[in-house]
Amino acid sequence: QVQLVESGGGLVQAGGSLRLSCAASGRTFSSYAMGWVRQAPGKEREFVAAISRSGDTTYYADSVKGRFTISRDNAKNTVYLQMNSLKPEDTAVYYCAARARPLYSGAYRYDYWGQGTQVTVSS
Repeated sequence: QVQLVESGGGLVQAGGSLRLSCAASGRTFSSYAMGWVRQAPGKEREFVAAISRSGDTTYYADSVKGRFTISRDNAKNTVYLQMNSLKPEDTAVYYCAARARPLYSGAYRYDYWGQGTQVTVSS
């Protein structure tokens, strides 16, 4: 079992940056592909980014490509989401998720989820 704890959310002005972190418990973190998914009020859950077990492959939603970067440090059991040039439409709860299956660019088929961290971008 994997427990995921996100941090780093907050309030930022449009054009600003935030870095989200997701710390995972357990000694098998490198066995999981990791993803970030977000959900805004009244909207469907939306895929943001994903990274393979080794970190050599990444996927991004078109809406964040060129602005967000996903990375991981398997020695620290942590995955990151660097968010630059933030826009008001990026406002959402951001969830970290782990998948013990091949890398996946979707918003639902994960095995473990964190509790989420709020990101609010003001205009």
